Parts: sequence; structure tokens; C-alpha cells
Amino acid sequence: MSLVGTAEAFARPFYDAPERAYHTAAHVQSLIRALGGRGVLTPELELAAWGHDLIYDPRAADNEERSADVFGAWLTAQGAGEDVQTQVRDLILATRHTTPPTTRAAALFVDADLGILGADPDAFDAYDRAIRAEYAHVPEDVYREGRSAVLRGFLNRQRLFFTAEFAALDAPARVNLRRALERLA
Repeated sequence: MSLVGTAEAFARPFYDAPERAYHTAAHVQSLIRALGGRGVLTPELELAAWGHDLIYDPRAADNEERSADVFGAWLTAQGAGEDVQTQVRDLILATRHTTPPTTRAAALFVDADLGILGADPDAFDAYDRAIRAEYAHVPEDVYREGRSAVLRGFLNRQRLFFTAEFAALDAPARVNLRRALERLA
């Protein structure tokens, strides 16, 4: 079995956790399809896809770091080279979405991760409901305020997507974000 196939087998139990509604294996597979469909999927991107949301605790602020650590330890145990480990870790950490990506691979990965923002309205609305389900522990007024801030942060970016491969998603993403903000108002 290839390293990527082994990665999927390792990661599946994390993504199959019952408390997850959006950050599931379906999200990972969607990300992989988005990259593959655009002809830019590499083994490192596929590995990062399986590793990027291994740890997902809506109460925590360090999920990406923890995911990178867990997946990095697994890559080490599998005998992956240092260059692969470093690339995958950097890709996973890029999904914090706090700073613009610094490499083309990171830009593609971040764009694929945010691709749901530019999905058709039904898919976006299902994503939006799934995120709310993952934050079910948060009182409604607090959720509305926090979620609105996150969505406004994306909407206020000059560019939502960094690569030509994903640029066409910008306009529908802005429509979806505005609709979601209206629902939260």
C-alpha cells in the first residue's frame, strides 16, 4: 500500500468521530477531488489533506498545530523523508488561514480547503449547517457573533482565492458569504 493509502487508513478514525459534521473524510475527499480535478494534486498535497484536520476540537485554537504534530509523528514512523515531512507540516499549518500562503503548493491547498465557500448554494448551506452542528455547545448569540466575524473576515479579503485554478470561485463565494451573514444578522 502506498504512503497516501496508508495515510487514509490512519486518518479515517479521526475523521469518523461522531461529533464531526463537516470536518469529516468527505471534506478531505472533496479537497483531494478539487486539487485532482484541476490537475495539481501531488502526493504531498494529498498527504496534507488527510492530515490537516486530524485534530478538530471547536473549543481549541491549536487544531492545525496538533494535527501537524500527530500526522508528522505518523509520517516519521512510516519512514517519510524529512523533505516530505516538512512540506506536509507547512501545508497543514497553512490551513490556519491567518496569513497568506507563501508557496504555490500552500496557496493551492488553502484554496482547496476554502473551496466550499464558492460551492453551489445548497452545498454551501449544508456546510454552514454542519459548522453550526460542530459548534452546538456555543450559545446562539455567541455563535452568531463569532461566526459573523469569521465570515466577514473572509468577505473583506481583497482576494479569497490565491491561485488561477480556484479564482472562479471568488464571485460565488462572496454571494454565499453575504447570504450567510444575512442569516446571522
